Amino acid sequence: MSPTNIDALSADELRSLVRTLLEEVAGLRRTVAAQRDEIARLKGGPGRPDIRPSGMDKATQPRPPAGGGGKPRGRGSWRAQLSIHEERTLKAAAPVGSRFKGYADYLVQDLVIGAKVTQFRRECWLTPDGKMVTASLPEGIDGHFGPELRRFVLVQYYQGQVTLPRLVALLRGLGIVISKRQILRLLSEDKESFLKEARDVLRAGLMSAAWVTVDDTGARHKAANGYCTQIGNDRFTWFGTTFSKSRLNFLALLRAGHQDYVLNESAFAYMRRRSLSDRVIARLIEDQTFHFADAAAWRTHLDQLGITALKVHPDPVTVATEGALWGSVLAHGHLSDAVIVSDDAGQFAVGRHALCWVHAERLVHKLEAFSDRDRVTQKRMRGLIWCYYSALKRYQSNSSPARRTQLLQRFDRIFNRRTGWPTLDKLLKRLNANKPELLMVLDRPQLPLHTNGSENDIRCQVIKRKISGGTRSDTGRDCRDAFLGLAKTCAKLNIAFWDYLGARLAAPGNPQIPFLAELVGIPAPQPP
Repeated sequence: MSPTNIDALSADELRSLVRTLLEEVAGLRRTVAAQRDEIARLKGGPGRPDIRPSGMDKATQPRPPAGGGGKPRGRGSWRAQLSIHEERTLKAAAPVGSRFKGYADYLVQDLVIGAKVTQFRRECWLTPDGKMVTASLPEGIDGHFGPELRRFVLVQYYQGQVTLPRLVALLRGLGIVISKRQILRLLSEDKESFLKEARDVLRAGLMSAAWVTVDDTGARHKAANGYCTQIGNDRFTWFGTTFSKSRLNFLALLRAGHQDYVLNESAFAYMRRRSLSDRVIARLIEDQTFHFADAAAWRTHLDQLGITALKVHPDPVTVATEGALWGSVLAHGHLSDAVIVSDDAGQFAVGRHALCWVHAERLVHKLEAFSDRDRVTQKRMRGLIWCYYSALKRYQSNSSPARRTQLLQRFDRIFNRRTGWPTLDKLLKRLNANKPELLMVLDRPQLPLHTNGSENDIRCQVIKRKISGGTRSDTGRDCRDAFLGLAKTCAKLNIAFWDYLGARLAAPGNPQIPFLAELVGIPAPQPP
């Protein structure tokens, strides 16, 4: 409405105009606050904390019966979890004539930390033909720092999130003569085997998973802002840091280290869904070249076909490249029947895609109401969504065609209603348009209803960024992503990260740990 005829407006029209203006002002205030927080962050100050989470997932968990009902569960025997390394008998000062009645066992856990310097006197022999033969070092010795020290450094820095200066001070305080540069070498040099295992974990996860959740967060690398993408489920976690958060970047990450581009039926189907011109698709098919070793070969092919010279919308180069990347993902057996669950960020909308209900409800939770009527409407709508979410959780444990039909009809009743609050109605219309992604769980009850797992996983990257800043070398970036991902994967597989590192570094007496990719690829046991 134009302000010039405001005198001719009715009372209802004036209220609608005021509500609209208030919403616009609130939007401008949020924009200004976000800019102020970003300026403060760039200056080194803390930004304003985000709005508190709605708590929908925890609030809809089944509650225990009233009165406690049943026998309380004990903590279990902690003695059975301990291995006794030393047994000492203590004498008692008993008077003469006392009768011996056995022993009273008392367990004490302790930790032994200290410097240990070993000098290996390696025999040297001169053979009759003039060659020198020197005794080999024991297994696990690589350089002048032993496997236990290298394991300790990796655990403290990546899992313990200890900063480099504090790690230097800690080791020196324990009597280790070591410099900051030497610790940096222990953290990032000669770690190709760990990087390969992290890559293989991603490949095994993408090939065996029924679903994955994804998320991203900011990351600093080479004094520039980048993005760290998380991919994982209940059996593995993988991180990849790049300077882009586009769909092209996400599809490239899903190749899990492969560099090729593939044109197949899946690639052409993707291009058609993204409205690529039939003439462009026909050019790609008629050429009869369907596999390209790397980005340079793919770009040369597009140039030869004249596709890079086309100036139309959507950009044919971008869509064709996305299709070729998606073709490569499926050609390597990744995500062949898996669902990607995301928070509705556009770059993650590829393949079979489902949406997080917690993020969907958060949109309603974060609306700013300016009247009692709007606040009541918002509370009522959030209550309806919470009840529906709880019904979806019950459906996951007891699905049936009849309940599926009921939930479909109930979704329409909730998200097709009109509340009289224009902003909320527009939001409900948006959520209703996402019905297939929000209700993917009706066809696949094993899917999670949220991306809380990804947010929990990626928190370690956020903490590392806050306490250690960014990385300076590509090797340092890759090691940070790999070790944080391996630590999370070990936790999901119930493997101590300490034992995992000991097995890979050949620490004496450490139990053998299978390669994580083999464990990730084993199908998870299904509940009875």
